[in-house]
Amino acid sequence: MMVDGMAGPVGLKRQLLRIGAPVALVAFVLDQLSKQWVLSSVLPCLSGPSGPGCAVNSPMIEVTGFFNLVMVWNFGVSFGLFASGADLMPYVLVLLSLVISGALIAWAWRSASSFQALSVGLVVGGAVGNIIDRLRFGAVADFLDFHLAGWHWPAFNVADCCIVVGVCLLLIDGLFAKPQTP
Repeated sequence: MMVDGMAGPVGLKRQLLRIGAPVALVAFVLDQLSKQWVLSSVLPCLSGPSGPGCAVNSPMIEVTGFFNLVMVWNFGVSFGLFASGADLMPYVLVLLSLVISGALIAWAWRSASSFQALSVGLVVGGAVGNIIDRLRFGAVADFLDFHLAGWHWPAFNVADCCIVVGVCLLLIDGLFAKPQTP
């Protein structure tokens, strides 16, 4: 079986390593650099240590009429779902993220598609970025706030963007890609 000019399972593994791993690394690094920049320079804690326990956060910064930089700590998953005061919740969410990422990596490992490797790389890189936040702070740092006519989309970060784009690409691939013939 030929896959993008490479034969057999070794070619499939190379696909994931050649495309998916660098994409995941770039997504992770961009996420962590953007969070570090926001937490240290743009919206630093004005009183106490940086993180969800900050006594006084910097005020929001209006960038445009539809975009602000804000400091929001997300203790749950998307849009704050499953946020709970339970001490173990960050670790439960880390475990869940690791299981989902592992399943996606296993799937991409068997895939012959560069597009799927890229998509999974985005999802995994974003997931690892948010995992690091949960382990460091017990919550995820969100700071991008888009709004229109008084309606605000929940704040998010670069990792969230990578996850959403990666999942959308996987859906597009699943819906519109032509099946590969052996």
